[in-house]
Amino acid sequence: MTLLFPTLLTFTVFVASLGLTGWFRRQAVTHLLLDVPNSRSSHTIAMPRGGGVAIVLSTLAALLILGWTDRLAWPIVRSLCGGGALVALIGFVDDIGNVAPRWRLVGHFAAALWVLATMGGVPPLTAIKFALDSGWMGFAISALYLVWMLNLTNFMDGIDGIAGVEAITVCLSAAFLSEVAAPGKHLWIAPLVLASATLGFLVWNWPPAKIFMGDAGSGFLGLMLAALSLQAGWVANRLFWSWVTLLGVFVVDATVTLIRRMAHGERFYEAHRSHAYQHAAVRRGAHMPVTLAVGIINLCWLLPVALLVALGWLDGFLGVLIGYAPLVVAAVRLKAGRPSAT
Repeated sequence: MTLLFPTLLTFTVFVASLGLTGWFRRQAVTHLLLDVPNSRSSHTIAMPRGGGVAIVLSTLAALLILGWTDRLAWPIVRSLCGGGALVALIGFVDDIGNVAPRWRLVGHFAAALWVLATMGGVPPLTAIKFALDSGWMGFAISALYLVWMLNLTNFMDGIDGIAGVEAITVCLSAAFLSEVAAPGKHLWIAPLVLASATLGFLVWNWPPAKIFMGDAGSGFLGLMLAALSLQAGWVANRLFWSWVTLLGVFVVDATVTLIRRMAHGERFYEAHRSHAYQHAAVRRGAHMPVTLAVGIINLCWLLPVALLVALGWLDGFLGVLIGYAPLVVAAVRLKAGRPSAT
């Protein structure tokens, strides 16, 4: 594949997302689609939301183009577009109205099952030389993984720019690692498209944000990241673990917060402001240092560990444990799962 077409495509995706985000911002202001701050919010003024739809539309259009031009296999296109569109639709309805949590969860699992069924099931994965279950148990665990990833991305999208920086740095890192571990397989093009679409939105969401992503965008991003990791796993086992390693900041913060809240008898499904990144933002008195820190951790810590995994120099599961260990310590020290003091 020559570089001219993907270069033009990703630039077009960036421009489309940039323009669409601006358009959605105007519509949100006109129709009062605003995120009004409350005691659990990390912002202090009403902010337009729903800008993540620009990421959804520009990404889905690019994936369809890649399918029509035979640059991305149609099963992958159907998997990503079908699952992503369903999650985005549920999130958009929830953004403008309200979807009961149980029906939202049913929709999320339907999207996860669609992704797995159209992708061909669960890739053959190994951890410390032990084969993981690829039957019904593996299918169920993979569905839970997809649903948890799309929800935790929503949970972690609580300060300006953080979800965008996470998605962009993870996608660019994964694109690089795909060429290291599986050159010539063109696994880099879908993550590059997603990163370009996210960058267009991030221009508007960079601290101080002018528009928020909303559930449509955050859920879509989470599902895409998880689905792309499974796609990579079909090509090379170590690439799946590289993806999971790269996703460490969001996975660790959300998971540690959930576990500690449940351990203290709190209702895990209620909105809160007790994630490690939220505590860090309160301590710093600003969003930008925390958002930048996420990007630095991804590029300077998790990417080197993931590179060792991609090269086959480190077992994938061990790589995840090594990458996550200091993040768990940091989350606990930042009091993840405990109420914010302000």
